[in-house]
Amino acid sequence: MTDHREEDLEERRRRLTTELAERDAKVKDDERAEINADQTRKGYGMAMKISSEFISAIIVGAILGYLFDYFVGTGPWGMIVMLLIGFCAGVLNVMRVVGIVASPHPADRRLDLDDKGNGR
Repeated sequence: MTDHREEDLEERRRRLTTELAERDAKVKDDERAEINADQTRKGYGMAMKISSEFISAIIVGAILGYLFDYFVGTGPWGMIVMLLIGFCAGVLNVMRVVGIVASPHPADRRLDLDDKGNGR
């Protein structure tokens, strides 16, 4: 009788070990899927940021060129020049976001300033 009882306990232990292993595998799969979904969301966010940086720079350049042409009367040249400048600014913004070009350090942006922020 003792042997039969130990065999039953041993069988239950094996079954529980198997069930726990299956449950752990399922939890790990769920965690892996959540990590992949999070990385995908971050990728979409980065893509939206990059595209909006690029498109907005081009649109601002085109609008400024149109306004320059409208008020000065230079024909299409202001629009063409400002559109090209907007395109270059958009490419520079994208390169900064991606990390190819570093943003200027705040200390490099300052001209010759004293401790109070006044020019010398």
